[in-house]
Amino acid sequence: MKAFVKTTYGGPEVLTLEEVEKPSIKDDQILVKVMANSANPADWHILRGEPFFARFVFGLLKPKNKLFGADFAGIVAETGNQVRDFKVGDKVFGEKLSGGAFAEYTAVPADICAIMPEGTEFQEMACVPIAGLTALQALITHGQLKEGESVLINGSSGGVGHLAVQIAKVYGAKVTAVCSFKNKDFVKSLGADEVISYDNENIHKHHGKFNLIVDTHGNLSHNDFKRMGQRAVSVGFTTMGHMMSVLFKKAFSKFPLTQFTAEIKKHDLEILASLIRDRKIKVQIDKTFPYTKIPEAISYIEAMHTRGKVAMVW
Repeated sequence: MKAFVKTTYGGPEVLTLEEVEKPSIKDDQILVKVMANSANPADWHILRGEPFFARFVFGLLKPKNKLFGADFAGIVAETGNQVRDFKVGDKVFGEKLSGGAFAEYTAVPADICAIMPEGTEFQEMACVPIAGLTALQALITHGQLKEGESVLINGSSGGVGHLAVQIAKVYGAKVTAVCSFKNKDFVKSLGADEVISYDNENIHKHHGKFNLIVDTHGNLSHNDFKRMGQRAVSVGFTTMGHMMSVLFKKAFSKFPLTQFTAEIKKHDLEILASLIRDRKIKVQIDKTFPYTKIPEAISYIEAMHTRGKVAMVW
C-alpha cells in the first residue's frame, strides 16, 4: 500500500510517499481503508519534533514510527475477533496520534473510532477528530462551560476555533470571538455574538470580563487570562518562550488555568457526530488537497492562517 513515511525530523519536505506493507490487525482493532485525512498543527509539531521535549515520546534522535498522520475517515475493511461495534463496510472516522493515518490503510483500536453520520462526506468527517475533540474538551471537560455563561474564544476562525464557537453556542454560551478583520463575517456566521478583530484592537489590552477564556491560537499571556477571565483553558502556544512564561506564572498563581492535549474518547467522537448529524455544528473546509500533496497541505496549515479546516482525499 502507499503511505507517507518520515525517517528524520524536519519540515514537510522530509515526507516521502512509499510502498509499505499493509498493516495486520490485533483482536481489538479494525483495518480502515482511508478515504480522507485532515491536517492539524499537531502534525507539523510531530514532523519537526517540536517542542523538543515531545521527542521523548516520539523518538529522541529520529522518529520511532516512520508512518505519519493522525486524522482519518474511511471504510472498515476488516475487524478483529474482539470487535463488536463495527462491521466490514461501516464508514468510520477517528484519530491516531501515534501515526499511520496518512496511508491507504490504517490499523486502529476500535475504541478510537466512531460511525460517520448518514449523509456526511469522508473529507468532512476526517476534519473532525483532533479539532473537534480539542474544542469540545476545552469548553466542556476542562472549561466546565455552563448555559448562560460568557466565553472568549481566541483564534476563532481556525480549525479548533471555528468548531469551538459553534459548540459553545450549542451549550448556550454567549460567545465573543477573536479573529482577524477579514474573518469577522465568517466567525459571525458561525454564531458568535460579538467579534474582536485583533488587527483593529489589541487583545492584550482588552478589558472585557468573561466566565471562560479558551485560547486556541496560543498567544495570550498569563496576565491576559487573569485580566479578562474567571478561568481559562489554553490549547497551544505560539513559541517555546511564550509557553514557558505562561507555565512558569501558572505554577505560582491560584488562577484556574488548564493547558491540555485532547484525549481520544469514543464517547466524545459520538457527541460530535450527533451534533453534525443534527446540523448543530458544521465543519468548514478551507481547502482540499489530493493525497499526493499531503506535504503541501501541512505547509499550508503551518502558516496558521486557515479559515476552518484543511482536508486531503485519497
